[in-house]
Amino acid sequence: MQKPPLEERKALGAFVARRRRQLPPADFGLPTGRRRTPGLRREEVAVLTGVSVSWYTWLEQGRDIWVSAATLRRLAGVLRLSRVETEHLLALASRQPVRVAADEAAIDTLVELVQAVDPVPAYVRNARLDILAWNPAVADLLADYGALAPHERNTLWLAFLHPPYRTLIRDWEQFARGTLRVFSAARARAADKAPFDRLVEEIGAKSAEFRAWWPEGGVQEFEEGIKRLRHPARGLIDLTYVALTPEGRPDLSLVTYLPRPGGGDPAS
Repeated sequence: MQKPPLEERKALGAFVARRRRQLPPADFGLPTGRRRTPGLRREEVAVLTGVSVSWYTWLEQGRDIWVSAATLRRLAGVLRLSRVETEHLLALASRQPVRVAADEAAIDTLVELVQAVDPVPAYVRNARLDILAWNPAVADLLADYGALAPHERNTLWLAFLHPPYRTLIRDWEQFARGTLRVFSAARARAADKAPFDRLVEEIGAKSAEFRAWWPEGGVQEFEEGIKRLRHPARGLIDLTYVALTPEGRPDLSLVTYLPRPGGGDPAS
């Protein structure tokens, strides 16, 4: 495992420190008396992980130290990280992200599938959350992507900078924060972070919410969930979204929206 650059080391240290402060000492059988800061102390995490206090302190400080995958996995166990959070921790500590072969046939097949499933709303997007292809049903449901500039066809951009989303999506803040966490996890895994960082710079310059929430550093997967809409023509709609990833192309997702029982029909 290669050493990450300074920016990633700082992100790693901040991620670990945030999680450490969220852990109640009582859960580890530690005294809960007066503490200057909430959560566990650095020395407590170091002892529980089986590393020196200096090493752990340097990790949080973003110092240029060697970090093995085995040690990080022990630390993840102490910090009670989820599988997604553990993968994020390892991605931040490594300069060896998964390399994806440029299989254009996979994209062509997904584009054909998106059109074939219409009137089921569906689109294809990449790891940066760029929307690459869509069918008329999803454009009618969420946004007319064809009327947007190419750089605006991005789920994170739409979440924070597309005004209609604020009223269309009934739980907008939950949606925006969740999208941000998905984006953050994808950025850590990416070999080329420059496209991600350009989007962060653009949205951060225009959205106060984004500037406030981006440093929180949470991560999550995008697989399945509920989207609750207030559609201007169809009223209240509840949908289940599902993301499918083709074999060999973990950077691509086919996202579909299915009506929930009693939640309205997007095709009605």
